Amino acid sequence: MLDKNGIAKRIAQELQDGWYVNLGIGIPTLVANYIPKGITVEFQSENGILGMGPFPCEGEEDADLINAGKQTVTLLPGASIFDSATSFAMIRGQHVQLTVLGAMEVAQNGDIANWKIPGKMVKGMGGAMDLVASAQNIIVAMMHTNKKGESKLLKKCTLPLTGVGCVSKVVTNLAVLEIKDNAFHLLERAPGVSVEEIKAATEGDLVIEGDIPEMKID
Repeated sequence: MLDKNGIAKRIAQELQDGWYVNLGIGIPTLVANYIPKGITVEFQSENGILGMGPFPCEGEEDADLINAGKQTVTLLPGASIFDSATSFAMIRGQHVQLTVLGAMEVAQNGDIANWKIPGKMVKGMGGAMDLVASAQNIIVAMMHTNKKGESKLLKKCTLPLTGVGCVSKVVTNLAVLEIKDNAFHLLERAPGVSVEEIKAATEGDLVIEGDIPEMKID
């Protein structure tokens, strides 16, 4: 199965030349490290960056240059820094072609829950609500199961929702799945992972058609 970097590498294969892409907190931020050769992508961070590059090497960090998750980042030539109002005008105006988010739960109808666990302290929803309401293409990057081994791909989310019917694709440590027709459609399986293992780890309805190819990461 994949680790977090493997998930990010697979999602990077979804990028297209000239796209503006927003990367959420967690695994999604790693996607900036794996841009395929031959394409140019502008990464947008909701705290006010356009043209975000990969994470800096150790010793080259700038504490004043951070992404939405408070991680130090780099800027590519021609990058811009601006206020949150401008950033969210880009997001709400649908000028971002792809949004990559982490999640605690995803339902088979495309609902996503990624901001709150009842009973635990939380600072607020942040920009997630704007991202899921405005984006036309949302890919979720997450582990297939939680720490208890319970599926995070569900028939219906149990946690407070961030967005309704908005997720188009999910990439986990086990599989790539497309959400359509109120079900998870299995597209690819992680190296060394069997279809049976994916079925056992998926609570939601899973559609399996034909031979499922193994992901090609490298």
